[in-house]
Amino acid sequence: MKKVWPILVVDDEEVMSESMAAWLREDGYRVDTAANGQAALDLAKATDYAICFIDLKMPGGMDGIETMMEMRRVRPDSSIIIITAYATVDTAIQAMKEGAQEYIVKPCHPQEISMLVSRILKLKKLQSENVILRKKISRQYKHHDIITKNPRMEEILALTQEIASLRSTVLIRGESGTGKELVARAIHYSGSRAEKPFVSVSCAALTETLLESELFGHEKGSFTGAEGQTKGKFELADGGTIFLDEIGDISGKLQADLLRVLQERRFYRVGGTDEVSVDVRVIAATNKNLPEEVKEGRFRDDLYYRLNVIEIHIPPLRERREDIPLLAEHFVQRIASELGKDISGISVDALKLLIDYDWPGNVRELENVIERAIVTSHNGTLEDGDFAWLTQRKQGTQSWDVPDVPLSELERRAIISVLERKQGNVKEAAMALGIDRSTLYDKLKRYEITH
Repeated sequence: MKKVWPILVVDDEEVMSESMAAWLREDGYRVDTAANGQAALDLAKATDYAICFIDLKMPGGMDGIETMMEMRRVRPDSSIIIITAYATVDTAIQAMKEGAQEYIVKPCHPQEISMLVSRILKLKKLQSENVILRKKISRQYKHHDIITKNPRMEEILALTQEIASLRSTVLIRGESGTGKELVARAIHYSGSRAEKPFVSVSCAALTETLLESELFGHEKGSFTGAEGQTKGKFELADGGTIFLDEIGDISGKLQADLLRVLQERRFYRVGGTDEVSVDVRVIAATNKNLPEEVKEGRFRDDLYYRLNVIEIHIPPLRERREDIPLLAEHFVQRIASELGKDISGISVDALKLLIDYDWPGNVRELENVIERAIVTSHNGTLEDGDFAWLTQRKQGTQSWDVPDVPLSELERRAIISVLERKQGNVKEAAMALGIDRSTLYDKLKRYEITH
């Protein structure tokens, strides 16, 4: 690291300030000194100090706390370290409460000062680099919350612009966690319907009866608990877009109802006798192979052709590894901020580990992995050690002796195993499996697994 960051030492004891300045200059830093708070502020108006060491007790004028508060007003980005020979819990609490980054006690040791300065400046350097990187990401690689520099994804984003103002139905295909809803939103918010509603429905999260009511609404008294007329998602999306996620999981009856809506743009509420007309663009998504589902008789061919007017296939994350550093940096900044963790970046070794992993859960899994690392990390930067468990998972997967059983039985056993490890916690199990909770609930029902 180039030691070009200026440092200020504020202490009324000349011997103390000059000694500390000498230690820091030996380490190669540029150091100024001031004998009181006012002199320190005068220097700070001319120089943007990275670190200010301020003595707590200074006779006459401003004391250390007052000097620090004024310094933060003049140079808000400066790191303030309070120094005192009179250490008490109260003074420590007051110093940290008013914005001090560190609190050290006299007599100060050269090695302690060197390590402290090195750690603070390393963090500042990372923060500075991350600001530049975030601006670059925002400017070059972010499109409607989709972060990418992958050529195939760039083609998809260009297509979203071309079809944005059409009414044609769109079918988005891709593995779980690839960002199908983000692409749907990019289509909606790039076109003429952008000021109208975007309504999202997970078709796998509800039973057939509940999903029918969710999509088309219901009349008062149409079933137990229906105390009044309720509009469905299609009515709420009138003029805008409805996004039907996991469309491959709907029942045969709902497939027929949906086909009629796509053909006629009209439907009946559950228990109703009056037709409801809507102007809605339909964007559907699935992680299933719908042509295979049609072939096996599980999905209507006429509905498939109605949905598949414009098809978009999103590549899995393992086929666009150049996006992993961009996505990882984005998730670190957002999640660390949300959790209030002082983590500013991710190391080169950690990024290499993430790039080498195959990401069966795609971007959603990457986001979950970053969040877990941030929660458990005790450093200012995520290191490869923060992802050691991910390496173990990869090795365990590679060495797994697969038994001779049907694929569905393998999936059932995997779900049971993960649920046992997570003590029945569905959210954590879904995260470990790299799938949505709604998808996991659907599989629990399908395999009759209790938890």
